[in-house]
Amino acid sequence: MSVNGQVQTVVVTGASGGIGRATAIAYAARGAKVALLARGEEGLKGAVEEVEAAGGTALPIAVDVADYDQVESAAARVEAELGPIDVWVNVAFTSVFAPFTEIEPAEFKRATEVTYLGYVYGTRAALDRMKPRDRGAIVQVGSALAYRGIPLQSAYCGAKHAIQGFHDSLRCELLHDKSNVHVTMVQMPAVNTPQFSWVLSRLPRHPQPVPPIFQPEVAAKAVLYAADHPQRREYWVGGPTAATLIANKFAAGLLDHYLARTGYKSQQTDQPHAADAPANLWEPADGRGEEDFGTHGVFDKKATSRSYQLWASQHRGPVALATAGVAAVAASAWRRARR
Repeated sequence: MSVNGQVQTVVVTGASGGIGRATAIAYAARGAKVALLARGEEGLKGAVEEVEAAGGTALPIAVDVADYDQVESAAARVEAELGPIDVWVNVAFTSVFAPFTEIEPAEFKRATEVTYLGYVYGTRAALDRMKPRDRGAIVQVGSALAYRGIPLQSAYCGAKHAIQGFHDSLRCELLHDKSNVHVTMVQMPAVNTPQFSWVLSRLPRHPQPVPPIFQPEVAAKAVLYAADHPQRREYWVGGPTAATLIANKFAAGLLDHYLARTGYKSQQTDQPHAADAPANLWEPADGRGEEDFGTHGVFDKKATSRSYQLWASQHRGPVALATAGVAAVAASAWRRARR
């Protein structure tokens, strides 16, 4: 399947695992040409196999997105080998699970450079090619944590907040220019990705996403929809994301106290954190000779493959009409009951 009869050229950062890998595979199912940008060679090899098995063309490029020159070089190679970039999806990140004062300044800087500046650099490389053609879509994979910070994830939350501000500013500029290049952001819920097995953690127990947990394919479906409909400023995925953002808007102070009580326990399993667990902050956990962690994390039994809220978000017109219809019926019934 192509879009508008054209085979798309898509760049996905963080494509060796999790949401990035699921997104690459989903695009491959359309027959797209997919550039896979990530650091881990074993993860990239596995992603290439799955992209090609799904029907796509894969171009793996080992890239540290915290280095602008590497990102720019990768973009040039993509256009030389696959053609003009239609969609650029920023997913790559790294983090540290620990109270803020237990994170070294160099670690915080590294997490910020990968997670925030990696998006900035990817966006710049994409825009430098898309704007002269006056077409293209950039998708920033965000999080509910782009609006609501939680304990033990200060580096990640800070970076996601920064991405949100960057996204808003850039979108205004593109609107001002009346550009046909669009940028949109997809705010994700807790997702069952390998990050919880390779994140640098100083927690006593194995880290986990805060339940309820969604599979990466749910996130990938949202990314593709957003890229196909990039005029909207952002999309929310999952009921928990919507609930968190709404609650934060109206009761942020109460959420502070709630998360202070629950945020430590809810982000850890009952299993102790292994002292020799891999950490991908400085080097990829899925590098040469290491394990290919794949798309899913270790929480398959807890994760769901559906999001009714995502469907509703993608079908706001019919949902609004149905809601209005129900309200009209209810109002009519109320009026009859009063007679």
